[in-house]
Amino acid sequence: MTKGVESVIGVQRVRIGLTGLAFVFILVLLGAVFSSPSAEESAANTVKRQLGGGHPAAAPANEAAPKEPLAKLGVAPGNADENGAAPAPSAQPAR
Repeated sequence: MTKGVESVIGVQRVRIGLTGLAFVFILVLLGAVFSSPSAEESAANTVKRQLGGGHPAAAPANEAAPKEPLAKLGVAPGNADENGAAPAPSAQPAR
């Protein structure tokens, strides 16, 4: 008889676990529905527009994207001569 009781308890645990999982799924789904961005203008764009004097900021036409953005920042890999850095002076031992 103990085998049958353990089986019933196991089925109840699985049922409770699946019910809890379904409840969490529904909560997450509802949270996603209510926190989704709307089709209206976002708050960040509104702030940018207000700070810009009411006109959307337009990118200058003559400003092209840099070909090597890491080199522009000065962090491009390479040897010291390519980066414009002088080689480190060698230390001579004192006599």
